Formats: sequence, structure tokens, C-alpha cells
Amino acid sequence: MKKKDFQSDQVVKWCPGCGDYAILSSVQQALAHLERPKEKTVFVSGIGCSSRFPYYMDTYGFHTIHGRAPTIASGLKIANPDLDVWVITGDGDGLSIGGNHLIHILRRNLDINILLFNNEIYGLTKGQYSPTSEKGKVTKSSPMGTFEQPINPVRLALASSATFVARTYDANPKHMTEVFIQAAQHRGTSFIEILQNCVIFNNKTHEPITARDVRFDQLVHLEEGKPLIYGRNKDRGIVRDGCDFQPVTVETETDIEKCIIHRPDTERLGYANMLADMGGDDGLPTPMGVIRKINKPVYEDLLIEQIDEAQALKGTGSLEDLFTDGEVWEV
Repeated sequence: MKKKDFQSDQVVKWCPGCGDYAILSSVQQALAHLERPKEKTVFVSGIGCSSRFPYYMDTYGFHTIHGRAPTIASGLKIANPDLDVWVITGDGDGLSIGGNHLIHILRRNLDINILLFNNEIYGLTKGQYSPTSEKGKVTKSSPMGTFEQPINPVRLALASSATFVARTYDANPKHMTEVFIQAAQHRGTSFIEILQNCVIFNNKTHEPITARDVRFDQLVHLEEGKPLIYGRNKDRGIVRDGCDFQPVTVETETDIEKCIIHRPDTERLGYANMLADMGGDDGLPTPMGVIRKINKPVYEDLLIEQIDEAQALKGTGSLEDLFTDGEVWEV
């Protein structure tokens, strides 16, 4: 299959320069690589700029209501476990009005992929601060600067017991495609935070770490089983210092051997949480890639197993019996 096989006939309508274009292209590229049947693929979105996504995919899709995409997606997956279900959401849609729904789909571990576009602003409604906006952010709804502590989406996903958690960014389509492929291949809920640029209302908000001239020193790309090293010349590394991580200079093979080996399959959350907290003012780079990847039973399998058990004990039942069983009144 080719990328164009997943491109719909709709004109893509986002602002020129929006990061959503790169995300759309990378998702289409990932699906082509995976060779997933289009008729078994569904994209579900809520409300926001990112939520136009299903229109641009030549698959099935639902453009639903604000924050409730996880609910619709859960029903789809339970009704037809053979479907490949993708949830498209944003930092406002998914973490504000939809925060409760996001938490519960993560903890239930349905076999669903969730892409959260994080531009740290409400773009569709013209530039109000969002749950991920930096402290002190001046916007139309915070003219004196917001005093709220922003949500860390990766940390929230980990706290909700997500079995696959990753981060990527719109300025690196190749990296996005690789992460999306890994997410689709994971059995369980996959959560990917995508650092995405809103060129109109929050332009270049991620550039301090993702711009071409700084990303080598500000980002560390996670590779399973490999040491945490970064820098343009791979001359920086991350080591443990008691309960903390510290950056070090890497000059020899011995220095590399001292660096932390990335293990996303670590069951305990301590390591993943420390990765989620890296970046910002701590002198450490921001991790990009798969932060956590563990195997646990998926919700729909457990549900089907319970239904089969109930039917074995009590029979299949009927709708008429359900309506007439117990106390019944005639009106």
C-alpha cells in the first residue's frame, strides 16, 4: 500500500504552516507501512483543529463531541474488536473537558491508539490558554499571564497506567512515523504526545528544544536497549546520580558504558516518570520516543471472556426475558 491510499478527496484545511499537516502525512505513511485494511481502520476525533483529521483520511471516521472521542472509540472497539481504532485529540480537547475520559480509557487498556496534539494553546477558539500552557503565558483569557501549573501529558498517561507511552514532534516526520508504527503494533492503549506548532496563536512554542540548531543538545532520542546519549557528536550522556539523572560528557567507551540503558519495558513507573520529568530548566534534554511499553491484558479480551463465562453459567438469554423479568407494570 502507498501513502496516497489513505488520502481522502477532501481539501486539507488547516492554517498554512500548521504542524497538523506533517502529522497527517506521517500517520498516512505509517498506515501504508503497516498494510492495514482501510475498511478496518477508524479515526475518531473530538473538537478542535486536530479533530478535522478524520475528513482527510480515506478510512472510516467519526467527528464526535468535545472531549468524548475516547468514549465513542471505546464503544467501537468493544462492538468490533477487529477494528484498528485511532483517537485524535488535542491538549484542550483531551486534557480539559475530556480529561476524565482520557484517564479511564488509558487505565482500561483497550487496544486503541491515542494521538494528542500538544500546541499548548486553544487554536480553534482563537488563542486562549490550555491545560498545557506554560506558567505565565499571556493569552486572550490570561491577559496578565496564567498562574496555573501546566499538565505534563506523558506524566498523566503514566499515572493512568497506560501500557504504551511515547512523545514525538511535528518537525521530525521520520521520527513520528516510526513512533506511530510502534504504537499500532502494540497491543493495548497507546498514548503519543506530539509537540505540534500552532503558527497563528502560539508560533514556535516548542522551538527552544525542537529547532534545527538546538535539537541535538535539547533532545535525547530513546532507543530500546541503547544508552541515553545525545548531542550533535553524540558526546553527551545521562547517568544516574542517586535518585536523580545527571548529564555528563561522553568521550570514551567507558563513559558510554556508564550511561543509562533505555528499558521501556520496565514495569515499575519510577524510571518512566523520571524520563517524563526531564527537560526544561533541569539541564537535561527532553526525551523523544517510546518511554514505556509493557504487556497487560486488554479490556475487550477480558470483557468477552466475562460475557462467555456468564453465558456458560446462565445461558444466552433473550431481550424479551430482560424486559419482562422482575417487577413489571402494565400501563
